[in-house]
Amino acid sequence: MVSVVQNVAIDCADAYGLARFWSEVTGSPQDPQDRPGDRETQVLLAEGPVLYFNQVPEPKEIKNRIHLCLRPETSREREVERLLGLGATLVGDHRNPDGSGWAVLADPEGNEFCVLRSHSDRAATGS
Repeated sequence: MVSVVQNVAIDCADAYGLARFWSEVTGSPQDPQDRPGDRETQVLLAEGPVLYFNQVPEPKEIKNRIHLCLRPETSREREVERLLGLGATLVGDHRNPDGSGWAVLADPEGNEFCVLRSHSDRAATGS
């Protein structure tokens, strides 16, 4: 017997607002029943588990122990720029001159996530 991952839970101060941000990041819809002010919301990913946002009273204080890694359909550089435009912030830049590496961003509530190289980025450098 095994367990199946149902969702990835993300604690936050504004469940609906953060779900809206991640809906734009992933291009996936929020649960149609979710409304502004809801304490629990979801983004319904096309594949894999649901992103579940749970409103909590305490603020985020330290680095995430678990985080999402995104592989964009476009180039990593274009996706980082798009995400910054949506309200993300650059936390750490681990991109290398040879094209390898990743960028660490944070969502509007400070939850870190990585942007990896796209498949086309990887094919262009042969790695």
